[in-house]
Amino acid sequence: MDALIIPVTMEVPCDSRGQRMWWAFLASSMVTFFGGLFIILLWRTLKYLWTVCCHCGVKNKEAQKINGGGDTQADGACKPTDEKEENVAAEVGWMTSVKDWAGVMISAQTLTGRVLVVLVFALSIGALVIYFIDSSNPIESCQNFYKDFTLQIDMAFNVFFLLYFGLRFIAANDKLWFWLEVNSVVDFFTVPPVFVSVYLNRSWLGLRFLRALRLIQFSEILQFLNILKTSNSIKLVNLCSIFISTWLTAAGFIHLVENSGDPWENFQNNQPLTYWECVYLLMVTMSTVGYGDVYAKTTLGRLFMVFFILGGLAMFASYVPEIIELIGNRKKYGGSYSAVSGRKHIVVCGHITLESVSNFLKDFLHKDRDDVNVEIVFLHNISPNLELEALFKRHFTQVEFYQGSVLNPHDLARVKIESADACLILANKYCADPDAEDASNIMRVISIKNYHPKIRIITQMLQYHNKAHLLNIPSWNWKEGDDAICLAELKLGFIAQSCLAPGLSTMLANLFSMRSFIKIEEDTWQKYYLEGVANEMYTEYLSSAFVGLSFPAVCELVFAKLKLLMIAIEYKSEKRESSILINPGNHVKIQEGTLGFFIASDAKEVKRAFFYCKACHDDITDPKRIKKCGCKRPKMSIYKRMKLACCFDCGRSERDCSCMSGSVHSNMDTLERAFPLSSVSVNDCSTSLRAFEDEQPSTLSPKKKQRNGGMRNSPNSSPKLMRHDPLLIPGNEQIDNMDANVKKYDSTGMFHWCPAKDIEKVILTRSEAAMTVLSGHVVVCIFGDVKSALIGLRNLVMPLRASNFHYHELKHIVFVGSLEYLRREWETLHNFPKVSILPGTPLSRADLRAVNINLCDMCVILSANQNNIDDASLQDKECILASLNIKSMQFDDSIGVLQANSQGFTPPGMDRSSPDNSPVHGLLRQPSITTGANIPIITELVNDSNVQFLDQDDDDDPDTELYLTQPFACGTAFAVSVLDSLMSATYFNDNILTLIRTLVTGGATPELEALIAEENALRGGYSTPQTLANRDRCRVAQLALYDGPFADLGDGGCYGDLFCKALKTYNMLCFGIYRLRDAHLSTPSQCTKRYVITNPPYEFELVPTDLIFCLMQFDHNAGQSRASLSHSSHSSYSSSKKSSSVHSIPSTANRPNRTKTRDSREKQNATRMNRMGQEKKWFTDEPDNAYPRNIQIKPMSTHMANQINQYKSTSSLIPPIREVEDEC
Repeated sequence: MDALIIPVTMEVPCDSRGQRMWWAFLASSMVTFFGGLFIILLWRTLKYLWTVCCHCGVKNKEAQKINGGGDTQADGACKPTDEKEENVAAEVGWMTSVKDWAGVMISAQTLTGRVLVVLVFALSIGALVIYFIDSSNPIESCQNFYKDFTLQIDMAFNVFFLLYFGLRFIAANDKLWFWLEVNSVVDFFTVPPVFVSVYLNRSWLGLRFLRALRLIQFSEILQFLNILKTSNSIKLVNLCSIFISTWLTAAGFIHLVENSGDPWENFQNNQPLTYWECVYLLMVTMSTVGYGDVYAKTTLGRLFMVFFILGGLAMFASYVPEIIELIGNRKKYGGSYSAVSGRKHIVVCGHITLESVSNFLKDFLHKDRDDVNVEIVFLHNISPNLELEALFKRHFTQVEFYQGSVLNPHDLARVKIESADACLILANKYCADPDAEDASNIMRVISIKNYHPKIRIITQMLQYHNKAHLLNIPSWNWKEGDDAICLAELKLGFIAQSCLAPGLSTMLANLFSMRSFIKIEEDTWQKYYLEGVANEMYTEYLSSAFVGLSFPAVCELVFAKLKLLMIAIEYKSEKRESSILINPGNHVKIQEGTLGFFIASDAKEVKRAFFYCKACHDDITDPKRIKKCGCKRPKMSIYKRMKLACCFDCGRSERDCSCMSGSVHSNMDTLERAFPLSSVSVNDCSTSLRAFEDEQPSTLSPKKKQRNGGMRNSPNSSPKLMRHDPLLIPGNEQIDNMDANVKKYDSTGMFHWCPAKDIEKVILTRSEAAMTVLSGHVVVCIFGDVKSALIGLRNLVMPLRASNFHYHELKHIVFVGSLEYLRREWETLHNFPKVSILPGTPLSRADLRAVNINLCDMCVILSANQNNIDDASLQDKECILASLNIKSMQFDDSIGVLQANSQGFTPPGMDRSSPDNSPVHGLLRQPSITTGANIPIITELVNDSNVQFLDQDDDDDPDTELYLTQPFACGTAFAVSVLDSLMSATYFNDNILTLIRTLVTGGATPELEALIAEENALRGGYSTPQTLANRDRCRVAQLALYDGPFADLGDGGCYGDLFCKALKTYNMLCFGIYRLRDAHLSTPSQCTKRYVITNPPYEFELVPTDLIFCLMQFDHNAGQSRASLSHSSHSSYSSSKKSSSVHSIPSTANRPNRTKTRDSREKQNATRMNRMGQEKKWFTDEPDNAYPRNIQIKPMSTHMANQINQYKSTSSLIPPIREVEDEC
């Protein structure tokens, strides 16, 4: 005992003998631990012995029963046993209930349990903090419980721990293992010493550092609070908590032994170390650095360090790298988007790559748009690479990236999809399986719509038939802004329109793409092309100054004065249904709040149409000065506006004009000041006024309305004022002219239709094709096989079979390719007339010569093969080889022979002239093609850079953007990448996509898509006034300037004069020029390549060889019998360079170079048509062609055939083209 006597010091003032009492604290913990362990083991032993004894007694009773003796005694003996078992069962049931209740309380299954678990952990951390505070005091000191505040708090904490220990003990299934748990050991060495401290008024720091082991449960607590959800985060917290708790616990033990000293040394070898110095010592020990500034002096401390360095070093070497790896692998873009007040944001997902993102951002954030106050949030499950990350950093003010998936609702919540303005889904255009890519995007749409049904979604689709699956989503609503941009539909639609008007695909692609203006000083074709490229398509509401005027009048005024080109409006019918009308004609009047579609260089220019005021801007010549004015014009009725416009155009005073009513005369001064109308068009205003008066049930006009509406004889005559409302078309005699039992159009009236044909009936052998004179047709060269993905050839054929073409105007389509592939596509093509198939390969010159490729209007080269080749340049190898193969072919002047030797013979398809009373008829006389380089070709490319291989005579750099290359500018190449701009264009204005689809697809509507989704085929319908009225829509054509009423403007005239003349006279809206590439050169050139000029300025000078892009009205008078046309002779023939859409308008004056035969024939036709015009109604559409028939073409003479054989291998007998002339 003398060893335990120490001198009295200030550290132990309460013991005059200086005796330490640390053993009392340690003994309380040891007695508790070992005493409880002994009781548990004793209980288990007694229970085991009792079970063994009972088991032996039961066996003896069973043996007695088997022996058959003592049944009565056995029954009597069993009675008290049964009662005892019932008591035990009742007792067990009560204990089980208490045990279950305790288990629920500590398992965090209920709110009370979660609160209890979190509270215990928080109090454990609080007790550890109290230990940190007390560690600055001596290891053992006298403390008065009633005066020491920290001891009181620690006492309260430990009482709570004791109660929680009791709950845990009750809920434990195995008491022995519970007694040996880490948390139980912590309680044994921390709770009893506190009660000893209160009893002895003495404090011993002791083993209270063991409370740091409670940190191991930190991850469980965070999981209870639903803070940790991912495996990586749980693992990271586990590793950190184990490492920190071990570190702090070991530091506490070193602090205890070093400040106390060794007991066998009478505590004389102690050293004063703070707790945090011990923490530092343990860290340098685990890291094997060992600076030596702090070290253990006691034997216990050194012994502990020997064993700790083994485990600590292993833990440090394994845990620390893993922790660093988890922190390093933590998602860099795993945060959440914080919405900015007053700023919209969109979510872009799907195929996120450097190419797709850069193309999207370049168009979305283009400077020509108004200030884009939209933040772009990209969401993708793969972190961006360095290049893409650099792109995001360059646009960090408007772009954010988050790593995640739209299929995960948690990730959708992170990007605030519920408050997003729209969600855009990008598709991988170069994937190997388009159907799988579409399925992925459809699943993305389903996930987003399931999370937030009201979100607007714009998605890219690769295959047209997959659009039908979007209609199955209940919350998908195209009326609310949801749009699906089908790349195959638009791509093939663009190519189809190029078959009708070469170069149109380039012009339309440039219109909805944002391009910066590149100024070139040299007088080259690039200068004029790039000036047109700078134009884009915009929408803006029209000023109230245009209300009441006809569309052509407003279009002319806007073009001449505002320097804008308006091509369409959003028209609201009497039923308040909105529809987009493209160049509708005189019958449509501008309403209040009408939305116009303009072609301009930037959005600021389009504002002129909204700000325009007749009172303030009438005398302004510079359109840039047209800005918002401050005057307030009183509103006038539509009738008064048209009255004033009519009187002003007549050139009379308002009081002398016969069309002025008294009410208008009385207020003339006021009206002139409020709305001084300028001259627009006499015919337009007077016609509009008469039509308006006819509709009003007032006495404005004494004329009575005619039952049939009255049709003008002018070329731009409309069938009726409200021709877009088919229900207003009267007259039973019109229906009598139609055969109600014949189906010539589909059920919507938008496309030509015929009964389904078997593919065997349209297959041509090479000999049959060679013996058939095909001309003015479309040759489609397609590469594909049985395994190739379908590209949807229906989207290519539908625009070429639009109902706004008359039957005899339809171009015959010949497919050249693998029959196995075309069989798979035929299901969607068998309802279209004038389609043939030549099995073969586009690389075979024999097949190409058999289909008369030198006489075609357009050759389309497509590929359905998805080439997964590492070298991107090889992706288009088939299309490039086919294009170069055709361009290197040589042909004889067979058409020249026909022109020179045959005056009464016209091959099928060559004579597609319209009747003389049509505003547009006649074809260009062009020299026939003798080299394949002059054949009109459009080639589809996958990789933009491969465009350099199409033209060998150009000097395009491989890094040049596609729209700057010569093949694209000339309209001979098209790549699907140009359609990327439609995503941003559709977001800013969904009407743009509707307009593009209306122009490109030939009239596809959401109703038609729903029908195709049901049946996957067009359904024939009977001709009714409602369906026939759908034919009355404009189409794109090309107008030649070498002849006709515009010939005087073709030689040095102004484009603006041509624009106004064509609009006034024929209701044709011009919007571009297709000019020879070398037309600007002073010396004549043999090059036949042309390039596109979009929306030239008013004063742009024309040349005679120009072809003008125009929107032409549907010609009701052109529907003549094909039989009469096939027997009429015509002096001009179509060339393979110009299609039937390239028109020449003949002048009313007789030209000296016209033959007498032509003059007499024209007079006869005019007389016949005038007589027929009195009987036919406006929609009498080829009733003679109602029944299918074949036209037999008479054989040529032997002399004629021999001459043709010198140039081309053609039989003297020309059989009828199978299904070519089959008019369904």
